[in-house]
Amino acid sequence: MSADHTRDPCPIVILNDFGGAFAMGVIGGCVWHGIKGFRNSPYGERGYGALSALKNRAPVVGGNFGVWGGLFSTFDCGVKAVRKREDAWNAVIAGFFTGGALAIRGGWKHTRNSAIACACLLGVFEGVGMMMQRMMAQPTVAPIYPEEGTPLAA
Repeated sequence: MSADHTRDPCPIVILNDFGGAFAMGVIGGCVWHGIKGFRNSPYGERGYGALSALKNRAPVVGGNFGVWGGLFSTFDCGVKAVRKREDAWNAVIAGFFTGGALAIRGGWKHTRNSAIACACLLGVFEGVGMMMQRMMAQPTVAPIYPEEGTPLAA
C-alpha cells in the first residue's frame, strides 16, 4: 500500500489527534459525570450536583483520553517511520507501545499485560475496520466483450 500524501505531517497529526481525543473525552466525561452527579445528589440539589460533578471530573477524563490519543499517535508516527509502510500492523504495534507506556509505573507484569491487551484491542478495531471496508466496497465487474466474429448490437 502506498503512503497517503493527503494527510498532514506527523507533528501536526499528533497534535490534532491529542486535541480530538481530549475533546471526545471531555464530551463523554460531561455526559457520564453529569448523569452520575445528578443521580448521587439529594433531591433539592440535583442540578447543582450534576454541574459540580461534571466541572470537577470531565476535564480529568478529557486529559486521560488526550494522553492516550497523543501517545498512540506519537507511537504510530514512529512505527510508520521505522517500518516505512502504512498498514494495520502499525496501529497494533503502536497500541502495544501505548498500553505499555501508560502502565509502566505498575511494574513489569502490569506493563506486559496492558501492552498485550491494548494491542489486542487495536487488532480487533483494525480487523473490524477491514471487514467493514470489504463489506461496503462496490463489487468490481469485469467488462463484457463480445466474442470474435459476432456483430455488436446496435
